Amino acid sequence: MAGSRRLLVLFALLVAGVVLAVNGALALLWHLAWPFGGYPRLFFETNTGLVLLFVLGGCAVETMRLAEGGAHVARLAGGREADRDERLERRLHNVVTEMAIAANAPRPAAWVLPRESAINAFAAGWSADDGVVVLTRGALEKLDRAELQGVVAHEISHLVHGDTRLNMRLIGLVWGLRMVFDFGRELTEPGDDGRRPATLPVGLVLMTVGVFGWLAGRLLQAAVSRQREFLADASAVKYTRQVDALGGALRKIADEQARGADALHASAGPLAHLF
Repeated sequence: MAGSRRLLVLFALLVAGVVLAVNGALALLWHLAWPFGGYPRLFFETNTGLVLLFVLGGCAVETMRLAEGGAHVARLAGGREADRDERLERRLHNVVTEMAIAANAPRPAAWVLPRESAINAFAAGWSADDGVVVLTRGALEKLDRAELQGVVAHEISHLVHGDTRLNMRLIGLVWGLRMVFDFGRELTEPGDDGRRPATLPVGLVLMTVGVFGWLAGRLLQAAVSRQREFLADASAVKYTRQVDALGGALRKIADEQARGADALHASAGPLAHLF
């Protein structure tokens, strides 16, 4: 509960910053275009209303989509349910069952990101009833069974401790922040005749502010998730009863990152904090 309140406070401050930035940038743009004229009636009120419409509206729409639970998030990342007839994916099903028993928790659904060759994973869901554990194909191919247990145990810990509920809210909030940038980009798109529209300067302003909002959203994701990752690591050791299981997986992930190999594509944008 405290985490949810902190998240909402941080998000409110972030939205306020975006509103101020948009108003300031558009006011400067207006002054440069008409240096001897005043601002139109309801200039700042209109700007503020539009920003709130896109941020809060985008947040509300995505939150409604997320009502389906973890499966919706897994599909957003490009995932599908693990195939019990395929050897490595059948092993994943078995490991998920084992770690759920060890954690004394309901068994989440096992999903795979078949096009991702990097080693990574995430859990998603509002509750244990709609929870999923998602692993990349790279994790299935490059981790041995003990390492796979460590990674799955880590993700089940997120479900056990309610981290995924907070993360689901965070997906909706960050999605809303992206709407300002997306709206600005639409205003810069050329028409059918290839000519840039008159709204180009406004679009560039919104895109610039949107980029900073997106970066701030990524910082918000990092601030919320870091401490919970430490707890999930500790819980994974508890569930597997061995340190080397998760440790081996983390060393392989660190080696991939050091070599710059197998970049993870699905972790971009609103889902970054899940991986």
